[in-house]
Amino acid sequence: MEQPTGTQAGSQTLSRGIRLLEILASADRNLSIADLANALGVHRSVAYRLLRTLEHHDLVTRDHAGQFALGAGLAALTSGVARNLQQAALPVLNEIANDLGMTCLLAVLQGSGDVVTLVSAAPRQSVAVSYRPGHRHPISSGGPGKAILLGMPESAWPADLSDEVRAELVETRVRGYAHSHDEVVPSLRSVAVPLILSGQPPASIAVIHVSFDRTEAEIAERLKLGAQSVARAYGA
Repeated sequence: MEQPTGTQAGSQTLSRGIRLLEILASADRNLSIADLANALGVHRSVAYRLLRTLEHHDLVTRDHAGQFALGAGLAALTSGVARNLQQAALPVLNEIANDLGMTCLLAVLQGSGDVVTLVSAAPRQSVAVSYRPGHRHPISSGGPGKAILLGMPESAWPADLSDEVRAELVETRVRGYAHSHDEVVPSLRSVAVPLILSGQPPASIAVIHVSFDRTEAEIAERLKLGAQSVARAYGA
């Protein structure tokens, strides 16, 4: 069959470029062309042409070994995404991160059904877990996603949500917060609470670390106070 042309072909190229950015955002290390081509399911030459275009616009960058990471140009683009929400949340996330000595993040539900980290903050005095904005994962995996589900009516949950996750969410509602271990990133734990703001997509505030020196309930109470502070700062 003949390769699509015009709008369809252009849309495929754009989609692949965006997908490369998503792959890099979700990775915990810089990736080679081979890594990216395999993840995208294309020939290395196709991946290379896409990466060169993204590199030209400073959306990706290469290290000394020729491996790729997200570029500084993305900061200028993402700074305008939910700007008011970011401005309201970041001081609170910084306070929580420094109080608990853990990376704190705000995650939002996207139209695709995935959960995306909008903004994150690392503690000043502790070894921090890197969790960059743009990190994406399914809503049914990880504390941030399950906390978002916790804040939604059950009728709005995805139809393909497994019985196991639904049963876990029942327990989560009783407990008042979500938690996870090894679900999104191996070795990482998370505790998360819902963040419900008028005019914004369902969201959550979470902390992540390899281990906790406080109980999950204590961490959750600090996160709930943080969620209230964000809501006040946002004007909800």
